[in-house]
Amino acid sequence: MTKKWFRIGIAGIFIFSLALRFWGLERFNTLVFDEVYFAKFGNNYLTHTPFFNAHPPLSQYMIGIGIWIGSHIPFWHDTVNGLTGSMRSPWTYRWFNALTGSFIPIVVAAIAYQLSYRYSFALLAGLFTACDGIFLVESRYALSNIYIVIFGLLGQWFLLLALDNQNRRRSFWLVLAGINFGASVATKWNGLWFLLGAYLIWTTAWLIQGMHSFSNSKLLLISPSLRETEEPESTSLPQKVGVNTYSSSSPHLPISPSPHLPISPSQTPLQNLTQLNIFQMLFFLGIIPAFIYSIIWIPHLQLDKRYGFIAVHQQILKFHLHLGGNSSDVHPYCAAWYKWPLMTRPMAYYYQTAESINEPIPVVGPPLPAGAGQVIYDVHAMGNPFLWWFGMAAILFLIGMLVSQVMIPWVKEKRFSVPATVGVDTWIALYIAINYAANLLPWVKVTRCVFIYHYMCAVIFVFIAIAWFVDQCLRSYYQQLRALGVTITFIILVAFIFWMPVYLGLPLSPHDYKLRMWFNSWI
Repeated sequence: MTKKWFRIGIAGIFIFSLALRFWGLERFNTLVFDEVYFAKFGNNYLTHTPFFNAHPPLSQYMIGIGIWIGSHIPFWHDTVNGLTGSMRSPWTYRWFNALTGSFIPIVVAAIAYQLSYRYSFALLAGLFTACDGIFLVESRYALSNIYIVIFGLLGQWFLLLALDNQNRRRSFWLVLAGINFGASVATKWNGLWFLLGAYLIWTTAWLIQGMHSFSNSKLLLISPSLRETEEPESTSLPQKVGVNTYSSSSPHLPISPSPHLPISPSQTPLQNLTQLNIFQMLFFLGIIPAFIYSIIWIPHLQLDKRYGFIAVHQQILKFHLHLGGNSSDVHPYCAAWYKWPLMTRPMAYYYQTAESINEPIPVVGPPLPAGAGQVIYDVHAMGNPFLWWFGMAAILFLIGMLVSQVMIPWVKEKRFSVPATVGVDTWIALYIAINYAANLLPWVKVTRCVFIYHYMCAVIFVFIAIAWFVDQCLRSYYQQLRALGVTITFIILVAFIFWMPVYLGLPLSPHDYKLRMWFNSWI
């Protein structure tokens, strides 16, 4: 794939994402799901109305900015309501989220490219992200989760760019990384896990280097004759990983070099992680995020003077501790963390029925499935099922690949050995697995009621994982693997189209609605 076609593909993904998010944005002239909080809070900043916020304020600032700009645009005001506390068009409190969400697939593609320098991998990562349902739903309403994700991803991308540069340019990108990590936390506290992922991958790089140095020091103590027999075995793993060629892939997915593919350098940014010392990490990815997080609170604390900086955090913590456990008695859509990866409990954000499609779209009524109308309007916060399921299989494959690279030398040589160099795709596997775990596993200890949308920060790495797997298949020597890659991509695209009516809230008959609710736990 040439650079020209890559740019055309990225532009196409962005236009596709933009069109889906803006089409029918005023469809429900009401407050959908948590818009009853976030849209009101955004408007409160404009009307200077003090209020308590159970989350950091950045996303409400963004929504408020969108409302202010949207109110000064002389169109898209055909429908209005006063539910935010002022007479507003739904478009005014939704459009900024729609625009922001449209950039998420592009940022994911940029990360994938920076990880590998492979256009095909980057394009697939962006495409699959654009074909997910929960990101589409969250982008079309005045909600906060897309801001956690995009700021966290920007922090990750800028960190990779910093590793790809030196001196002042590196410091510039590290500052931007710290700012965006701080902004992610200033949206919701779980944005901190993106920063945790950065620290974990950095620590892993230092551990690999330390173990390699220790292994070499032990080798120097062995007699020369024994070293001669040991050395070929110690270099066998890097040869399998193949860091010195473009086809630095897992031995399980052999690929064929193509004259149409650019040759990737043996070094990628992740292999430069040990160039960052502890002081740089603490300053750029510690002090700067903390500073950004702190100053973002200033406008809110100036508006609501009841609590100071410390007191407001105590109140937020108290609020979340009293929300109750993961039980349907607390909320019908509570879903513990282990239900997220297989999407066993998605969430209805909006559900109404009408007698016919010609009737006005209902905007009031019970928030949960009820009624026996002939037309159903449902907005379901659910992912693309096959994208999520195939993605989880890809995550497990990558973890298995990492484990095998450690266990095979252990079994063959009866001792632990560390390769002299770590392959590009091994680094990609580490990056994906570590960041996925960093954004999922902290929820294991959370006892309050949580929902499927809390998985958005982790599932983004699932999309990168399946993109990597499909890319490896499409570049394989074997026709069967290439066919598998095409089949997976086709199924993901078809599934996105099939479930699109419940992402966009399009009218469905009861039969068509049930056709898309494959499991009772989905309703």
